[in-house]
Amino acid sequence: MEITYLGHACFKLRGKSATVVTDPFDPDMVGVKFPKISANIVTVSHQHKDHNYSAGVSDREIVISGPGEYELKGIKILGVSTYHDSEGGKDRGKNTIYRIEIDRVSIVHLGDLGHKLNDKEVDRLDGVDVLLVPVGGEYTINSEEAAMVASQIEPKIIIPMHYNRPDLNQQNFAKLTGVETFLKEMGKTGVTPLPKLVVNRDKLPLETTVVVLE
Repeated sequence: MEITYLGHACFKLRGKSATVVTDPFDPDMVGVKFPKISANIVTVSHQHKDHNYSAGVSDREIVISGPGEYELKGIKILGVSTYHDSEGGKDRGKNTIYRIEIDRVSIVHLGDLGHKLNDKEVDRLDGVDVLLVPVGGEYTINSEEAAMVASQIEPKIIIPMHYNRPDLNQQNFAKLTGVETFLKEMGKTGVTPLPKLVVNRDKLPLETTVVVLE
């Protein structure tokens, strides 16, 4: 299966039988053009405009926007209820983590997770291959907390998301840190961004690898 980063917390996950788009964003709010894209499944972690622009995805057959178990065209999805902040949702409400099984690869998209995971949540995410983790802070966990959550989940591949970039609308996202802060936290230097990542269940890295996507 193939992973392409569309920006902010949005990825295209293309499998043999279907395609998933995660957390599509309103381009006016984020400041980045949302591409013309189609997908069978759209997942929405929470109802904020930079994560719920499902109307921007054509040919969608189902929009998943909460906890539960789902399946379409061989893709299995588990939604796990969490919070958008560290105060039990008092500040920003709830967030849904999605565990997505495509072509025998297990991918977890943390959405706008705002806290470390408890034991029950970690158990439901056991055996994850690829972790899509927010690292920018302010609205989500920060780089230090993201590293802690990654150590809780122990994926084979970590892909950071939801961090500051020069092309973002700085009026809305100036307080986010850049991806370099997370890479430093993980002890990674000289990471070259890739245009996309092809993941094969039989060729996963033996040690946890951090991948940055363009």
